[in-house]
Amino acid sequence: MSLPPHHDGSALYVPEQEPALGQRVPVLVRVPRGSDVRQVHVRTTGDGEPRFVEATVDRRDGHEVWWRADVEVRNPVSNYRFMLTGTTGHRWLNAAGPVDHDVPDHGDFKLVSHAPPPGWARDALVYQIFPDRFARSAAADGRTPPDWAVRCDWDTPVVGRGPQTPRQFYGGDLDGITERLDHLDRLGVNTVYLTPVFPARSNHRYDATSFDTVDPLLGGDAALVRLAEAVKARGWRLLGDITSNHTGDAHEWFTRALADADAPERELYYFDVPTGDGEPTYESWNGVRSLPKLNWGSAELRRRFATDPDSPLRRWLRPPYGLDGWRVDVANMTGRRGADAHTHEVARLLREVVAQTRADGLLLAEHGHDHTGDLDADGWHGTMNYVGFTDPVWSWLRAEPGDAGGREPVPNFLGTPGGVRRRDAHAVLATMNSFRSLVSWRSYTHSWQLLGSHDSARIRTVVGDAARQEVAAGLLATMPGTPVVFAGDELGLTGVNGEGSRTPMPWHRPQSWDVGTFAAYRALLALRRDTPALRHGGLRWVHVDADTLVFLREATTGTALVLARRAAGAPARLTGLPLEVGAASGAGAASTAGVASGAAGENAYGGAPPLRLAADGAVTLPGDGPTFQVWHL
Repeated sequence: MSLPPHHDGSALYVPEQEPALGQRVPVLVRVPRGSDVRQVHVRTTGDGEPRFVEATVDRRDGHEVWWRADVEVRNPVSNYRFMLTGTTGHRWLNAAGPVDHDVPDHGDFKLVSHAPPPGWARDALVYQIFPDRFARSAAADGRTPPDWAVRCDWDTPVVGRGPQTPRQFYGGDLDGITERLDHLDRLGVNTVYLTPVFPARSNHRYDATSFDTVDPLLGGDAALVRLAEAVKARGWRLLGDITSNHTGDAHEWFTRALADADAPERELYYFDVPTGDGEPTYESWNGVRSLPKLNWGSAELRRRFATDPDSPLRRWLRPPYGLDGWRVDVANMTGRRGADAHTHEVARLLREVVAQTRADGLLLAEHGHDHTGDLDADGWHGTMNYVGFTDPVWSWLRAEPGDAGGREPVPNFLGTPGGVRRRDAHAVLATMNSFRSLVSWRSYTHSWQLLGSHDSARIRTVVGDAARQEVAAGLLATMPGTPVVFAGDELGLTGVNGEGSRTPMPWHRPQSWDVGTFAAYRALLALRRDTPALRHGGLRWVHVDADTLVFLREATTGTALVLARRAAGAPARLTGLPLEVGAASGAGAASTAGVASGAAGENAYGGAPPLRLAADGAVTLPGDGPTFQVWHL
């Protein structure tokens, strides 16, 4: 087997990771020695017109030839691809891989000259907390539940669907989170993401009644200050959650607009929308009347929400709160309504305001489906990558009815009929590549990879057992992008849908914790933290069969080889990897083929023996499964 030619946007291939407009940037492509590539050109489309630059050989090593050419960053987003010419003609290499037919430009590699995301984001290990269900401080006992709430004990079962679902009130608060930061420290995360903390009339608080204060049920503004100080004292980051698409129907802006057709707040929303039921007419999120939709065609909304010196977007980023950025709820629908198409300009506006307020602020967008048209436009730094990571991982590892822990398919949280379908690794990889190839490497690597959230089933419920959850967590920790852990996944908590997954943390029942799963998460996050190639390296797929995914994370600092199996199968024998015999333990032993071999990679996770490099350059990966293994090469 010979690996195909390869390029991605990592520093190994694009040494200048923050190019400026007008700069000429070197790009490199690696081609296996002995392949039918005699000439390489780089095709660019500056100002919309194709141009070709001939590449030259930069260097040769024992396995590959590295070609190099300079690309002008002619536009804020500059496309390029490689034309590989041999004796039988030419092929293209774009972000989806080598192809032998002509392809559209939207799949090309991309150089982005917009201001880069904050440097800390590439090293972030995010822990998502739903405040009502995480932990209660002693002060929570003295708070009277509001009129909308159904008070629950910490062990009251969560109602995953029904009228009580948004009204169940467990009383978790911000001081409770502060008191439990040692748990996050043991796990190994370094960034805390809170779902909304503003006052509302639900437990999820996405129906804010104000953006100007922290909900007193969570401890108020002072509790957020205490949490922020405790998080920063550990050298971590703290992210908030804000809704740019809607408010709650009890929000002070909306109640004024509803009461007076001449109120200045009237233009902040869409009124006079026909409903036919005699009720006040206004646009709302997906027809949910408690969530009236904001009208971003309004200059007054832009001022109040973003540009005003004391706007909510700015205020909570400044001391004494000092949030490090925002996750933006329903970013995919923000500014979109019929003929209105303000999404990209709103994203740019919010990013500009965040950067003005704090230069290292992060702006991360929620998208539940195709995000590829909304990134790389000087707006969102990245997205929640449900379609390019969560969904394909679910479909590969989901439990079958006959499996241990198997059950009927769990619902896809966007309502796709039939729920989560089981697919093999070929389909999984095709899905991942389809979405990855349509955005820049920068946007891909700054997007959040997650196995679930407060809006989805929990990963343990999807996959059915601890072994497959470990495989899923392994992919989370080793693939490009920012790993996000939903609080409780590390303990093996379950939930069949978004609301049902908002499970109170069982602090008082440690005997219920899956300690093996916690240990796996802790070790995998430590591996990510301690291995530069897993945080900053490229991504090269080297083997796929129905039950197996194998890829390399390569950087100038080293290389990691990753094996993920959902089931046992034949050992995978790989040739063509860029390996040399090293000094790892066991070097010089005999391979199973009976020829001289050496240690080519020390196992870094999973407990498998060191890799042996056979005389013909092959390595054999173990066939047991489900399993997750990582080797340092």
